[in-house]
Amino acid sequence: MIETLNRDCFCVSLDPGALRRAIEADPAAQGLHDLIEERCPHVFAALPVFVSRRHVDAMAAVVRAVESVAALPAYREAALEWAPAIARFDPGTPGVFMGYDFHLGADGPRLIEINTNAGGALLNTVLVRAQRACCEDIESLVTGPVATADLERTFIEMFAAEWRSAGRSGLPGRIAIVDDAPEQQFLYPEFLLFAQLFRRSGIEAAVLDPGELAFAGGVLRDARGPIDLVYNRLTDFSLDAPAHAALRDAYLARAAVVTPHPRAHAIHADKRNLSLLTDSARLRSWGVRDSTVEALLRGIARTQIVSAADADRLWAARRSLFFKPATGFGSKAAYRGDKLTRRAWTDILGGQYVAQELVPPGERRIGPESSMKSDVRNYAYAGQVQLLAARIYQGQTTNFRTAGGGFAPVLTTPTAGGERQSPVACEGRQRVAVAN
Repeated sequence: MIETLNRDCFCVSLDPGALRRAIEADPAAQGLHDLIEERCPHVFAALPVFVSRRHVDAMAAVVRAVESVAALPAYREAALEWAPAIARFDPGTPGVFMGYDFHLGADGPRLIEINTNAGGALLNTVLVRAQRACCEDIESLVTGPVATADLERTFIEMFAAEWRSAGRSGLPGRIAIVDDAPEQQFLYPEFLLFAQLFRRSGIEAAVLDPGELAFAGGVLRDARGPIDLVYNRLTDFSLDAPAHAALRDAYLARAAVVTPHPRAHAIHADKRNLSLLTDSARLRSWGVRDSTVEALLRGIARTQIVSAADADRLWAARRSLFFKPATGFGSKAAYRGDKLTRRAWTDILGGQYVAQELVPPGERRIGPESSMKSDVRNYAYAGQVQLLAARIYQGQTTNFRTAGGGFAPVLTTPTAGGERQSPVACEGRQRVAVAN
C-alpha cells in the first residue's frame, strides 16, 4: 500500500530554492520568504505524507456526510441550543476554508475535529509547488482533488461564491483580512499571501486589526475606505469582544460579507456537535439514511459531552479518551486522558468539555531511526474537498515547533485502484514504489 512509503521513502523532499521562488513569484512578495523563516521556521516539513486513494475517498465521503446532516433543520436546532445568540443570525453563506482534521490508522481515517477558519491553505499551495521527486513513480502522484495550478483560482472562486450567496453581484471591490494584532500572528505571512492573491485577481485587499474598523452610516470601513468582504481569521468565534464591535455590527446589518462567520462555527466547529454526529439513535430519528449513519460512525471518533453525572465513568475510562474544550482551538487546554491529573480533571468538570475516543495519529518516519506523528487536513467548501495537507509533529498535538515537522504535502494516486506494490532501490534502501 502507498502508506508504506511513509516508513521507507525519505527521498522526496522540499526544494528550498523552489519554495522561495513559489512564495516570491509575485513581485510584491519580495522578502516574504525571509519573513516566514524568521517568524515560523518549522512551518514546512521536509517530506510529504503518503495517503492511499481509498483513504482520500473515505475522508471525502465523511465530509459529504457531515455536510448532509448539517443541512438538516433538526441538526441545526440541536447545535444552536448550545451556541451563542449571534449564531441564530443566518447570513446565507457556508463560510470559507472549513478544515476537517483526520487521524489515519489501521482502520482507516477518523475525523477528530472540524475548524471553520482553518489556516494554512495558501501556504500549502506554495509548498506543493516546491517538491522534488526522486523518480517517475513519485511524479505520477497527485496532491488532491484540485490540480495545484488551479488552487488559487479555486480559492478566488470560493470567495466569489460567498459574495454571490450573500446576494451580491460581481466581485467585492475591497477585502479585509482581519485578525487581532495581525503582524504578531504566527501565520501573518499567509495573510500577506492572501492580500497579494486578491490584488492579482483585481480586488483591493488589506490586512487589518479589528480596531482599525469602523461601522457608521451602514458602511464598514477603515481609514482608506469602505470594505465589502471580511476574510475573518479571528478566534473570537462569536465576535463578543468589545474590540470586535464594529465588525459584529456590520455583520448583523449585512453591511459587509463576513466569512467564516459565527453561525458556521456554531454549526460545524463546536466540538459538542461531534456528539450529535456519532449518536446513531438521534441521527436515525432525524431521518438520516442508514448509509450516511454508518459513514459517520465509521469515520468520526466517537465523542460525548462531559457532565458531572458521568464523571466517575469518564474518569475510569480516561486512558482511552482525549478531552477537549467544546469551543477551543489549536489544542489549547486539551488533555490526553492517560496524562490527566486530578487538578486538570477538576477544571474539565467545571468547564465545557467533550470526551473523545482516543484515535492515535499517523506516523511518518523522517529518517531511518526517527519518526514523527501526522494528521491530515481536508480543506473544504460547501462539502467539496479542495486541498489535502498533512501536519507532521511531535508531542501531544500539532505545534509547528519541531525541526523536520510542519505542513507537508499529501501525495496519493490519481485514481482508486491505482496502487500496486513493486519494490525498487532508492539510494541503497528498499521502499515501495507506487505505479498507476
